[in-house]
Amino acid sequence: MSRLNRWGGVTVLMLALITVSITLTINAVWLYRLDIHWLGITHLVQMTPNRIMHNYYQMLGYLELPWITNLNMSDFPTSYTGMIHFADVKRLFLLNNVVLLVTVIPAGLYLRQLHQRAEQWRLMRSAQIAAVVPLVLAAMMAVNFNGFFVAFHKVLFRNNDWLFDPDLDPIITALPDVFFLHCFILAFALFEIGVGILYWRGKRAIKNA
Repeated sequence: MSRLNRWGGVTVLMLALITVSITLTINAVWLYRLDIHWLGITHLVQMTPNRIMHNYYQMLGYLELPWITNLNMSDFPTSYTGMIHFADVKRLFLLNNVVLLVTVIPAGLYLRQLHQRAEQWRLMRSAQIAAVVPLVLAAMMAVNFNGFFVAFHKVLFRNNDWLFDPDLDPIITALPDVFFLHCFILAFALFEIGVGILYWRGKRAIKNA
């Protein structure tokens, strides 16, 4: 296997892991259900958990399904700037889905090729390096999550439309910062599990050689 093929394989594999982690986190409805109770969201918005979840599903449907072009939440009106931000988020979500679809099959083929060649040990170094990134980001969040959250938005978005006014975009009250903290933790944990499995498979391949 040439160096170019190895680098290409590792690249699509890591992209697949990142996008899988993001996709699983986005669709972790169970996490938001827990946070409704843990964070007292029912009291913040004065709605029942079922009503909150109904609106949450409407928001997710808009963000994830390309054929839904208008955001209509039953109990949360959205301002013009709020609509712009949600449209930006939708584009990022759809981009993530496209990258996932493009990389998941090549990543699987690369893993199969390594298995057939008994070269899974080649994943160990890449897995070790990749595992450091979430740990560094997690340390930054632990020191100053608000600063990390602001920097995250400045990197991803070209404007300040993400700074919601609760009076104009009351949905922000139902999405506390701590919920997003939990989402980051989940995404990092899923990615760490993924690279951990790659490292374990490489180490086991060496022992069985």
